[in-house]
Amino acid sequence: MFWADELAASASGRQVVNDSKTPSGTVHVGSLRGPVVVDTIARALRAAGSDVELRYGVDDLDPMDAQALLTPDAIDRFMGVPLAHVPDPAGDCHPSYARHFAGVFVDTFDGLGIRPDTYYWMSDVYGSGAMDPFLRRALDAAATIRDIYRRVANVNHPDDWHPAMVICESCGRIGTTIVVGWDPGREVVRYECRPDLREWATGCGHAGETSPYGGRAKLPYNVDWAAKWELFGVTIEPAGKDLSTKGGSRDRSDAIAREVFGNEPPLNVPYEFLNIGGKKMSTSKGLGAAAAEIADVIPPEQLRLLFLRPRPNTAIEFDPHGTDAIPRLFDESDRLAAATAGREVRGELPPHHERVYGYSQVEPDADVGSEAAAYRPAFSHLALLEQIPGVDVVERVTAEKGEPLTDREAQIVEERRRAARAWLESYAPDSARLAVQDALPDAAADLTDAQRGYLRELSSRTAEDAPASGEAWQAAIFTTARELGLGAGDAFRAIYLAFLGRPNGPRAGWLIASLDPRFVQRRLVEAAAGTAVR
Repeated sequence: MFWADELAASASGRQVVNDSKTPSGTVHVGSLRGPVVVDTIARALRAAGSDVELRYGVDDLDPMDAQALLTPDAIDRFMGVPLAHVPDPAGDCHPSYARHFAGVFVDTFDGLGIRPDTYYWMSDVYGSGAMDPFLRRALDAAATIRDIYRRVANVNHPDDWHPAMVICESCGRIGTTIVVGWDPGREVVRYECRPDLREWATGCGHAGETSPYGGRAKLPYNVDWAAKWELFGVTIEPAGKDLSTKGGSRDRSDAIAREVFGNEPPLNVPYEFLNIGGKKMSTSKGLGAAAAEIADVIPPEQLRLLFLRPRPNTAIEFDPHGTDAIPRLFDESDRLAAATAGREVRGELPPHHERVYGYSQVEPDADVGSEAAAYRPAFSHLALLEQIPGVDVVERVTAEKGEPLTDREAQIVEERRRAARAWLESYAPDSARLAVQDALPDAAADLTDAQRGYLRELSSRTAEDAPASGEAWQAAIFTTARELGLGAGDAFRAIYLAFLGRPNGPRAGWLIASLDPRFVQRRLVEAAAGTAVR
């Protein structure tokens, strides 16, 4: 069974699936893996007949700990301040830094078909008093929580450390305060705002007493996580690899849930990172493409597939900048569509490929069979067509299909054309950008005799019966080279020199298929002869 169907088959009763994010900066595309995973779990549970609530939260009382998106004059003022209290760096389009960056991220959800039943902001949850009972229980159990940290994670807090983070009444920081005492009778905490508590923020030195309730304090991350599980009745909450390591945040929160709040923690579905060059994308370090920007380039069906094709515990290497990662993602989506529609495809398919394709659809109730059967021009081919002056792309695509496009197919073509233009503008490698030379390029003089003979033979074989598609041209290119004993690399270089005046370029079959057949034949003959045909 597909992994989400497996999970759904073992579940019983009402399910609450939860995920959350700390909006410490521009949210990278890798952060979408969690929301796609939880949405897929919710879909699988509903398909299995479960009553499901999908929740998504923003941890906006967490302290600002990343300087990258603050102006120099704002760093001293706002490092360590709750994200909900840091001003919007873009002006006044949002009430806070947190609302700005979380809002931009969450705005991508609907287009991906991710539609939580409930959104929540932890600044509101704490402000409402809903977390007050958990603050009281955690402060009463401070010794137990200190022991859990030591026992589970080998983290040693001093005996006067208490599980609460107070917003300093003097400077407004939360990241620089430490609670050193709790008076349960008066229900106040003693705290200090220490100048040297953090490397990334400087406390003001204030010390005082305050009630921790009503949003004046929050629980530390691990305790906060366990409290939210009980407050919201969470039964399933996937967590990233960094949180799911032995002795890590998830283990600590699990122990706190059991030993402090008396609840069994929700099911964890650990998921791996989306990496660039083997390194995890990072919001705070600015490593990775912004989720909102990538969503403008990659249509939702393909973006969902990026995260769903491997099992959650498998790392994904994805570098969109200057690579063919995005075209390859489209190709894989098209292969799954063809296989789901019952057409023969090359290469190995992932297990349960029909379910992978079905869950990649934006709408949960999509007619998967009809969607899979729709005609889809190859992304690379469209990227080529977009660069050729005078080509009516829709007319060319319709001719290649051989009959009028359906409304859905016309929508797919337009969606892919927008994606192709955006890819060419921002992400495509130089080899994918082309300028087909009107006249035989000077670089064609570098063709060897073997390459000229190859172009001559390719012209002869395709003059009367030209291949009708990029794939068919690609096959003709390979077959002709093999039968003449010419290496594939030399064959492709010959084509690129003849048409582009350079030794490399996009996929040759699709390049030729995008050009007027009469022009193709003339150029092949010219390059083979080494002189322009008049």
